[in-house]
Amino acid sequence: MNHVEKISRALEEYGLDAMLVTSEPGERYALGFQGEGWLLVGKQGAHYSTDGRYIEAAQKQVKGVQLSLISAEKGHLSLARDYIRAQGFEKVGFESGYMNVEQYQRLCDALPCKLVPAQKLLTGLRACKDEEELSAMRRAQEITDQAFREILNFIRPGMTEQQVAARLVYEMLRRGARKVSFDPIVAAGANGSMPHAVPGETVIQAGMFVTMDFGCIWDGYCSDMTRTVAVGQPTEEMEKVYYTVLQAQKAGIAAARAGVTGSEIDAAARQVIAEAGYGEYFTHSFGHSLGLEIHEAPNASPSQQEAMPSGAVISAEPGIYLPGKFGVRIEDVLVLREGGCEDLTRSPKDLIVL
Repeated sequence: MNHVEKISRALEEYGLDAMLVTSEPGERYALGFQGEGWLLVGKQGAHYSTDGRYIEAAQKQVKGVQLSLISAEKGHLSLARDYIRAQGFEKVGFESGYMNVEQYQRLCDALPCKLVPAQKLLTGLRACKDEEELSAMRRAQEITDQAFREILNFIRPGMTEQQVAARLVYEMLRRGARKVSFDPIVAAGANGSMPHAVPGETVIQAGMFVTMDFGCIWDGYCSDMTRTVAVGQPTEEMEKVYYTVLQAQKAGIAAARAGVTGSEIDAAARQVIAEAGYGEYFTHSFGHSLGLEIHEAPNASPSQQEAMPSGAVISAEPGIYLPGKFGVRIEDVLVLREGGCEDLTRSPKDLIVL
C-alpha cells in the first residue's frame, strides 16, 4: 500500500471526505516527491498541483494521482477549489500543525467546504515507518556512522569546534548525503554543558570532552547521533559521568518497545541518572521521533502517556550537563517493535580517548 492509499483509508476514521496536504514533509510522505505542490486525497482518488519547475519530474515520478500545472490564472487554491467542487467534498482535513492563522483564513474564504484540523491523521501515519522508509533511514545512519569514524582521525588539540563541525558536514556529503538533517553541534569542554551549543571558535585542548551531535538526510529521511569523546586522559569525574550516561542509555533502550509509553522509556533512563546523584543535570527528555523531519511525534518524554506504536523511530539520548565543567550525551536511533527495538546506530559507545 502506498502512502496516498494509507491517507485515503484513514479518512473514514476522521469523518473526512478528503485531506489537503500542503507542507513539504506531508507532500514528501504522501508522494515520495517534493515539488512545492498541493495534494488533495479523497476516498476514490487524488489530485496534485505543482508549477513548471517540477511538472516534468512529477509526471515521471508521481503515479496514480491526477496532475495539474498551476498558472498565473489558476494557482493551487483555484485548482483545489475546482477539484473539491467536482468531487463534492464537504469536509476536508488540513495540516493544522503547518498552517498559520492567515493561511487558514485564506483557505476558509476560498474553498467551498468545511475545513477540519486533521494534523493527527498524518502524524499518526508518519509515526509508523514502513520498510521503504526504514531502508532510507538505515542508509542515512550508515553515512553518519562512517563520518564519525572519520572524524576520530581528524580531531586534535588546537582545532576549533567550527572546524570539526565543518569536517562532519563534508564527510557526510561526500558519502552521498543529500544534506545535513540539522546544523551539527560540536561542544568542547565547558560548552558541553549546553545541550544545543553552537560550534564556535573554542579551541579543543587536552583534557576536554568533545560532544558531537549530527546527522544527514538520505532519500528524504533523517539520521541523528551524538557521541562524546575525550581528547587526552579524562578525569575520574569525567569517566564516572560518561559511564552513568551510558548505563542510562542502555536502560532506556532495554525498556524501549512498542506498547509502552514514552514516559516509561524515559523513566528507565532517568532513574539511573538520578540514583547516581545527577538527576537535576538531565534536563531534556530521553528521545524524540524522527523521520522526514528531525523532530517528529511521538516522543520518549515524561509527558508522553500514549503507547508507542510499532514502527516508531526514536532517538535514545540521555545526557548529564554540569555547568562550567562539561557535558556528556550519547545518542542512538531505535526502531520500536512489539518485543523490543532495533538499534540503527553502529558506532561504538564505550568511552573513546583520542
